[in-house]
Amino acid sequence: MKKYIWLIGLLLLMFNLAACNRMPSPEERLNEYVKLWNQQKFSSMYKTYVSPTVKEKVKEKDFSERYQSIYEDLEVKNFKVTSLAKEEKDWGEEKRAEIPIKVEMDTLAGPIKFEKIAVLKLKETEEGENWFVDWDTTYIFPELDEGDKIRIETLKGIRGQIFDRNGNSLAINGRGYMAGISAGEIDENAEAKAKIAQLLQIDPQFIDEQLKQSWVQPGYFVPLKKLAYSEQQTVDKLHELPGATVEAISMREYPYKEATAHLTGYIGAINGDELKKLKDKGYTEHDQIGKRGLEQLLEDELKEKNGHRIYIKKAKEEPVTLAETPAQNGKDVKVAIDAELQKNVYEQFKGMPGTAAAVQPTTGEVLTLTSSPAFDPNEFVRGVSNERYKELESDPKKPLLNRFAATYSPGSTIKPLTAAIGLKEGTLDPKKERDIQGLQWQKDASWGNYRVTRVKDIGQPVNLQEALVYSDNIYFAQTALEVGSEKMVAGMKAFGFSEKVPFDYPIRKSQISNSGDLNKELLLSDTGYGQGEVLTSMLHLASVYGAIVNDGTMMKPQLFANTQPKQWKKDLLTVEDAKMLQQDLRLVVQKGTAKSADVPSLALAGKTGTAELKAVQGTKGKENGLFVTYDQNNPTLMLALMVEGVNGQGGSKLAIEASRNVLLQVK
Repeated sequence: MKKYIWLIGLLLLMFNLAACNRMPSPEERLNEYVKLWNQQKFSSMYKTYVSPTVKEKVKEKDFSERYQSIYEDLEVKNFKVTSLAKEEKDWGEEKRAEIPIKVEMDTLAGPIKFEKIAVLKLKETEEGENWFVDWDTTYIFPELDEGDKIRIETLKGIRGQIFDRNGNSLAINGRGYMAGISAGEIDENAEAKAKIAQLLQIDPQFIDEQLKQSWVQPGYFVPLKKLAYSEQQTVDKLHELPGATVEAISMREYPYKEATAHLTGYIGAINGDELKKLKDKGYTEHDQIGKRGLEQLLEDELKEKNGHRIYIKKAKEEPVTLAETPAQNGKDVKVAIDAELQKNVYEQFKGMPGTAAAVQPTTGEVLTLTSSPAFDPNEFVRGVSNERYKELESDPKKPLLNRFAATYSPGSTIKPLTAAIGLKEGTLDPKKERDIQGLQWQKDASWGNYRVTRVKDIGQPVNLQEALVYSDNIYFAQTALEVGSEKMVAGMKAFGFSEKVPFDYPIRKSQISNSGDLNKELLLSDTGYGQGEVLTSMLHLASVYGAIVNDGTMMKPQLFANTQPKQWKKDLLTVEDAKMLQQDLRLVVQKGTAKSADVPSLALAGKTGTAELKAVQGTKGKENGLFVTYDQNNPTLMLALMVEGVNGQGGSKLAIEASRNVLLQVK
């Protein structure tokens, strides 16, 4: 029995030894090679499976590094190689085997797929015979011959442009210049560098720093500063200087400059924080990005997407394209803004700090959003020095502050709103006269030393019309008290206070008070005539007045052109009350506080306001002058305009003058 067991064991050992010594088939060798290829273990592929004959020509380092470099540069993902051998073949005495394979990958320029015949040859080595891959460059890509180069071309997309309602350009892809120097020509010529620096208004040291960059070689163009296309005189002078070079480039342009600066914003080089947030969206360190205004707000729509082309550069033949993803241009955007109107409004400020908004009352289209003073966004595109930015930042008029997005005390321009709430609640009889005497009033002794002050005593009892015409603070303080705190708050909320303005450009919401309520009697009375803690943007204020023109319906402000009008608030006034307030606002201009706006060619109507910002009653504070107005002969534009710091200049006088001049130019 033991003898039989020994014989069986010997037979098994001999069988295993034979199996171990059996030469793998070409299919088995290729499968092992493919497995390593899929794992991108290029050194192992080379050492164990590449033909000795190939190794005489191609070193392991070159083999591995070429694969690694190509796959990294092409951003290869989802890489897969598959052997297409259907079944193992009996190769007999053959010394060459051909087996089809399929290669698939995703790249930065799109998918690449190809099939290839893998050739394996039977070779004698120190370990005995075995099958080896007869590798050449066509295993990387079938069209890649020895000496060919793989190239990646970036296909540039074009950023979307911004136009106004009439097709005028607000932000466009224009042209300009990049001024620089030719490396090696004036590196040691301090005098030449000084002249170039002076002409470009840069520090000569900056030129030296640019020349010392690691990539710079003799003859290379070294960029120094962007120049506007209009700076042709500077360009001509640069051409006369040794070493100076100028190249034409595409450049973002803002034709309306300061007039639309806070609206459009500008683009600039992406910074590290922005890149970290947006890298997953395909941004790179070379990209430009919207920094503020519409450029920032509409970045997703305006942003172009570059395409890529991967191709093989042949020595004597036409290039072979392996994959290509076309560029996608950004979308052009058309806004409801009237650029010429915006320019007109901006110029009327004459550099004074202030802001204005205009809306079309029946559609909600926003025709202007102006902030004064401002900056030239083209200057930021070309590059603003630290010194220049500090100069803008320290300017007492704050040109970097976007005033149209902020909220301000409305002063007496709130009075038509107070009247509308009283009329809606039924607590205000517009024809009832109030016997108010003197310039100061308080409800009772519980107010202590606090009194409401009016500018003028007309010497007779006052009704709603007279109170609006002569801007009677006492009348509207009393009106607010009669409405009551809860209903006054509810009425202001009905007009959109304390809620986000439904507008695509971020505008600070208007507030009723710091706490949101009017539980204190003095605060309630002050709110009635626009003091207290009430704050509103010019856009919201223009929209409120739009409801008076639009028979009690306030439209949703629309930023974009060709947008379907939508109601924001409705049933704010009856048609009869709206018509009455329209008549009263006309009388404000004809014989009241806005009489200087009464011109024969227009039927202007509106309300003035002076907001005095002070901490304690009885003291003097900063005054802002306001005027909200429209032309009753052409009620398609409601303008709300505010001038800051009008102390000693007649309250709303400057705002009236600016508004009148704007509307005189409206066609």
